[in-house]
Amino acid sequence: MRGELSVKPAALRKGSRLAVLSPASTPVGEKVQHGLEQLKALGYKTVMSGHALDRGPLYYAGTLEERLADLHAAFADPEIDGIICTRGGWGSAELLPHLDAELIRANPKAFIGYSDHTSLHCWMQNEANLVTYYAPMVASDFAREDGVDLASWKQCFGGASDWSLGKADGLRVLRPGVAEGTLLGGCISILAQSLGTPYAGRVADGVLFLEDIGTKPYQWDRMLLHLKYAGLLEGARGIVFGDMTQCVAADEFEFLERAILHSLRDFTGPIAIGLRCGHVSAPNITLPLNVRVRLDLSDVESPRLQFLEAAVTG
Repeated sequence: MRGELSVKPAALRKGSRLAVLSPASTPVGEKVQHGLEQLKALGYKTVMSGHALDRGPLYYAGTLEERLADLHAAFADPEIDGIICTRGGWGSAELLPHLDAELIRANPKAFIGYSDHTSLHCWMQNEANLVTYYAPMVASDFAREDGVDLASWKQCFGGASDWSLGKADGLRVLRPGVAEGTLLGGCISILAQSLGTPYAGRVADGVLFLEDIGTKPYQWDRMLLHLKYAGLLEGARGIVFGDMTQCVAADEFEFLERAILHSLRDFTGPIAIGLRCGHVSAPNITLPLNVRVRLDLSDVESPRLQFLEAAVTG
């Protein structure tokens, strides 16, 4: 479906109803409640799914069948405008063989989450060509003081058609250049683990965003090599890495950058690092995936990731 125009959900405005789900691990109830209060303060109405706070089996927020039912119900409900996850953890990949592609294609809605939910982003892009949102979650970000970058959230879900992220958002140049393509990606460990399965991410004429948590330089090197050997980088025109503060200490940044550049020494496109999106301790930036962008790293002092189209309709 990569050659077709992507399917965009409706904009999220004051009064929009958000279904709150836990497709993976169990969240902390108090954090969920605080996050819901912040969403309410922004003007959204929230609807808790039946199993969003379930504990177990294991670390899951309900059984596979329960989590799947919550996700399907949210897509099927005409009163729901968007879907936001409480947290990541582990568990979304269990849902992939059981997702109802016809239902989701017929009811495109904003799907919001990151980390483990990278697997769901890839599936929705592969099977429904849906624009999805690698963006703040209820318990992980909205529950934190200053956990959400409201500027990018409002630009994205408000329907801005020409906005950008730059140096103030953490973006730095590792290798200069300019590239245009479809923004794709997510958590690199989830992307790497999907390779060799029917649910692997696909990159064609793309700008690839990669981030993670607790991942050391040699692990970045190893997973980038894995992506390269699997052919995932062949369709990438440029690469943007996350801020890495949840991966290494400040005095290890230079070594991490050297490891990345070593692994990507045969990659000819521009490379940026430091974008404050995903696993971050600062305000979390919203990134719409499956939209066209321009990565301009021609000026080291003014790096820019520009969105060339609106991420929502209406």
